[in-house]
Amino acid sequence: MQDECTVNQTVRYLGKKWTLLIILELYKGEGYTRRFTEVKDRLPGITAKVLSARLKELEEEGLVERRVEAGTVPVRSEYTLTESGLEIVEVIKDIKRWALRWKIENLACGAQDCRRCVL
Repeated sequence: MQDECTVNQTVRYLGKKWTLLIILELYKGEGYTRRFTEVKDRLPGITAKVLSARLKELEEEGLVERRVEAGTVPVRSEYTLTESGLEIVEVIKDIKRWALRWKIENLACGAQDCRRCVL
């Protein structure tokens, strides 16, 4: 596959571990927004370093916007899905529907909306 391929370019950042799960956690937040610590707490196993790197990549790609509250100690960062980020959620839902149909038996997951999912 050539470097210029659209799929290849997109997979470079969306295919990294944790990226899609981070997007889903932001999607579940009030106003599609969560603080850094909220995302970290909801993704057991992710390190602060990896979360920070993935959020920075998503911000650079225009899927996430970051807002910093500098007047607080420690500094608080909030991340919000952009219009582009919300659109990729629909692709994630399509992947979920495909997996439930063809690959994974998960009745609990099949009955829940990703936005309300607590799994």
